[in-house]
Amino acid sequence: MFGKILDVGHHRTTWDAVVFYFISLTIMVGISTTLVHFLGMAGVVDGSGSFFGGGEIYTLIGTVLTLMVGGLILSGRNLTSDLFSVLVVGVGVYLAYTSSVMIGLIPVALLTTIKTK
Repeated sequence: MFGKILDVGHHRTTWDAVVFYFISLTIMVGISTTLVHFLGMAGVVDGSGSFFGGGEIYTLIGTVLTLMVGGLILSGRNLTSDLFSVLVVGVGVYLAYTSSVMIGLIPVALLTTIKTK
């Protein structure tokens, strides 16, 4: 199970999708926190807020990372021509930007349960 946990082309059960969600969320928190810290040290952004508090820069970074994970899933599983899968990624990115990155990652993680052609 742990060998394919980050493989975006692997078909998952619902439980595996939940585990993928938490692993992806943990990686997103780590990347965005580190990136905001270094950008704050360089004086590019104000390092206020937190990932879970919905800070503005964290939301932007999380939305981009959600789009990247969704795009990797679409291309890794050859779902780029499937309109439903593309719309699921679009809904996930929209939810990540408007409400919360944690909510926006749910449709993207559930996308790994769809069988490929």
